[in-house]
Amino acid sequence: MRALRGYILAASLALMAVPAWGEPDPATAAREAVDQLEAASVALAQAKGGRDRVKSLTGVVQAYETGLTALRSGLRRAAIREAQLSKQLKAQEAEIASLLGVLQSMGKGPPEVIMVHPGGPMGTARSGMILADVTPALEKSAAELRRDLEEVTILRSLQEGAADTLQDGLEGAQDARTELSKAIADRTDLPKRFTEDPVQTALLIASTETLEGFASALVDLQVEGMAEIVLPDVMDRKGSLRLPVEASVLRRAGEADAAGIRRPGLVLATRPSALVVSPTAATIRYRGPLLDYGNVMILEPQPGVLFVLGGLAQVYGDAGEVIPEGAPIGLMGGNGLESGAILSQSGEASGNARSETLYIEVREGKAPVDPEMWFQTNEDG
Repeated sequence: MRALRGYILAASLALMAVPAWGEPDPATAAREAVDQLEAASVALAQAKGGRDRVKSLTGVVQAYETGLTALRSGLRRAAIREAQLSKQLKAQEAEIASLLGVLQSMGKGPPEVIMVHPGGPMGTARSGMILADVTPALEKSAAELRRDLEEVTILRSLQEGAADTLQDGLEGAQDARTELSKAIADRTDLPKRFTEDPVQTALLIASTETLEGFASALVDLQVEGMAEIVLPDVMDRKGSLRLPVEASVLRRAGEADAAGIRRPGLVLATRPSALVVSPTAATIRYRGPLLDYGNVMILEPQPGVLFVLGGLAQVYGDAGEVIPEGAPIGLMGGNGLESGAILSQSGEASGNARSETLYIEVREGKAPVDPEMWFQTNEDG
C-alpha cells in the first residue's frame, strides 16, 4: 500500500493542471487505482489457493501500473501548465513592472495629499473619479498575477517532491511482480490438456525457419493424450477483445518497418516491465524463445485459432495449461524507469516512456488475419 500516497499526489497534480482534451483524467485514474489496489489486497489476504493468489497479485500489479501511469500523466500536465504560466509571465514582464509601479505610487503618502490636484477642486474630483474607475482593474490584474505566481510555486513544489513518491511506487510495483512470479511458480491447480514433450518441441523448432511455419506446424501437431477441455466460443468476441497489455500501436498489420519488412501482425509500444495477460481463456500451446522474436507465448482460445505474442522478456506458465481470461502470461523487458528519468520526461508526450515492443499475430487455421479484426486498438493505452 506504499503507493497510495503517490496516487493521492497524482490526483492533486491533475486537478491543478490544465485539462488536456481527449486524454483520460489522471485524478480519476488515480482514485480508481487506489480502489483497485485495496480490493486486490483484500482478495490477496483471503486467497485460499494458488489460482486465487495469482489472480489477486495480478490485480495488485495492474493497480500499481495504473497508478504510476496516472502519476506520470499528472506530472506531465503539471510541467506543461508551469511552462505555460512561466512563458505567460515572461511575456508580461513590462506590464507587470508598470503595474507594480502604479500600485507602489498609489500606496505612498496620505490619501489627502494623493487627492490634491493642481487644477483645484474640479481637477481633484476628476482624478478621484478616474482613480475609482482604474483601481478595480488594477486590483484584478494584481490578483490574477498573485494567483499565477502561487500556482507556479505549488506546481514546482509538487514536482520536486514527486521523486520519492515515484520511487516508492516503482519499488512497490517491482515487489508485486516478484511475488506474482513466485505465486505462478507455486501454482498447481490449473487444468492441463497435455504435457509438453521437450524433445518433440525442440525438433519442431529446429525444423522451422519462420513464425508462420512454426505456427502452422502447431496446428497440425497431434499431442498424445490431449484432454478434451471445452472453452467458451470466442468467435463472437471478434473486434471486442482488449489488448493483452497497456500499449499504443507502433505499426499495423502489413506496414513496413525501417528495414522494409512487412509482418501480418501488430507491433505495440509498451512501458518497461509491463504485465501481459491473456485476452481470453486459452490453452498455452507454446512458451519460450523462438527465432528472432524473443520469448514467445502462443495461446489457443479454441481449435483453429492462435494468438501469437512475441517479444516478452519473461513468460509464465507451462505448455498444456489451460489459463483463465486475464491470467498473467509474462512481463515486458526493461527494468522500469527510475524516478529521475520519469521526471525528466514529464513535459514530453506520454508515449515517450514506452520503450518496449510486443508483436501480436492472430492466426485462423494456418493463415494470419489482421489482429484488429479481433482486438480493440482505437484507444491509446
